[in-house]
Amino acid sequence: MNHSELKASGRQSAEHRAMVTKLITIVICMFGFGYALVPIYKKLCEVTGINILAFREKENTQAVIKNSQIDTSRLVTVEFDANVQGPWRMLPTKKSLQIHPGQLTTVMYEIANQQDRIITGQAIPSYAPKNSMAHFRKIECFCFTQHTLAAHEVKQYPVTFVIDPALPKDISTITLSYTFFELGLPGIKQAPKGNLGE
Repeated sequence: MNHSELKASGRQSAEHRAMVTKLITIVICMFGFGYALVPIYKKLCEVTGINILAFREKENTQAVIKNSQIDTSRLVTVEFDANVQGPWRMLPTKKSLQIHPGQLTTVMYEIANQQDRIITGQAIPSYAPKNSMAHFRKIECFCFTQHTLAAHEVKQYPVTFVIDPALPKDISTITLSYTFFELGLPGIKQAPKGNLGE
């Protein structure tokens, strides 16, 4: 291969390298543009105020709200009470709340071990008036399990509940009361189960 052929071959190799570099650059730019397209679209929709997806989402949210079972025409007062049997302190963080039937509500109870030893206990709920119990739906409750607290430990536990909208109209106040028992004492092997704990 003579000098001119070598020179032409070198020029072709340089052109190939330049072309490959351009193609790689184009591919990277296309990938970057595709990756950035969603945030660019969202920003453009925010600026112009045209966002069909957000509008549909809003419509769906409003439909869920309209279809919910919350009875906004009435309020029920729920009073929170606590009793203890043994070396505990137990208090609700709120004494009462006014809520609409069907409204998801959470209240916290604080339990403290006042002894110099580890103790285990369990809460048993009760309701007044009695016929409100069937309409008091607990979704999360510390009464479902036993709890062990270290010496002088203080913990807060949630109760999440819904009052059934089918609650009789003549019931305007419900009292939820918990009694906390220490387990392992003579005569108290396990907290009672059944209707009280449901």
